[in-house]
Amino acid sequence: MKSHSRLRTVDLTYLGLFAALMAICAWISVPMPAPLVPFTLQTFAIFAAVTTLGGRRGTYAVGVYLLLGLVGLPVFAGFRSGPGTLLGTTGGYILGFFVCAVVYWLVTAWLGESLWAVFLGGTLGLAACYAFGTAWFLLLYIRTTGPMSLGAALGMCVVPYVLPDLCKLALAVLVSRQVRPHLR
Repeated sequence: MKSHSRLRTVDLTYLGLFAALMAICAWISVPMPAPLVPFTLQTFAIFAAVTTLGGRRGTYAVGVYLLLGLVGLPVFAGFRSGPGTLLGTTGGYILGFFVCAVVYWLVTAWLGESLWAVFLGGTLGLAACYAFGTAWFLLLYIRTTGPMSLGAALGMCVVPYVLPDLCKLALAVLVSRQVRPHLR
């Protein structure tokens, strides 16, 4: 009898593959002037993981990705890694990927995996990532550099990325709908 709470070897393989995809997508980056968050394809990979693997396994893949970066593998944008990256002003957005995946998992666990529920889960997850990352950014920026308003932080770190990130969500959903039937 197969237990649904245990991860099988094939599940672990998928977690590793999607963690690698996240790293590759992080390396595809358009640098922005400091302290702005670089424009990357990481959010596409996060959405691809949760929409293809499902909320639980996708969240685990994001966790694996974050752990790889934490221990020093250069998996973050600009080939960065380590606790210094995660604890820096833009680290909240990287940690927010996990929040995004958890929110997606909760929404789809509650509403199912219909197309509208997947988009709702992804959109709410993205909003949670933005909220977590912006709060982190503001806290550290104010402590290290000086005062900044919430509006200024949103203008620098969220507004320029909303439309591209929603496009990445749509692309990830399209790709996952094609790939998912072929997974064991």
